[in-house]
Amino acid sequence: MLDHALFQSVAEQLLSGTQIVTDGGTSRVTRTGSLRLRTARFLAHGRQYQAIEQNAHKPSHWGKLARAGHKVVQFRDLSSQKYVAVSVDGQIREYFND
Repeated sequence: MLDHALFQSVAEQLLSGTQIVTDGGTSRVTRTGSLRLRTARFLAHGRQYQAIEQNAHKPSHWGKLARAGHKVVQFRDLSSQKYVAVSVDGQIREYFND
């Protein structure tokens, strides 16, 4: 189970600042290629994750929420390369992967 308070804090920091500060250290918020989406890597409980601002142009449910003005951030576990959670307006929802 993920630390929801930590992931909520990371999502807020990603969308509002230039760095992510966690117990695992400080990470810089960067922008992706042409879409200029915000992203940052961070350490949580010995695992490395990536927080990624949701692309509002995607036809998915999450893209539709982003188009409607919601703040959507996806979280990916970098060791497994699987998405593990999403934050919508600060509320964390975990994905349960096999």
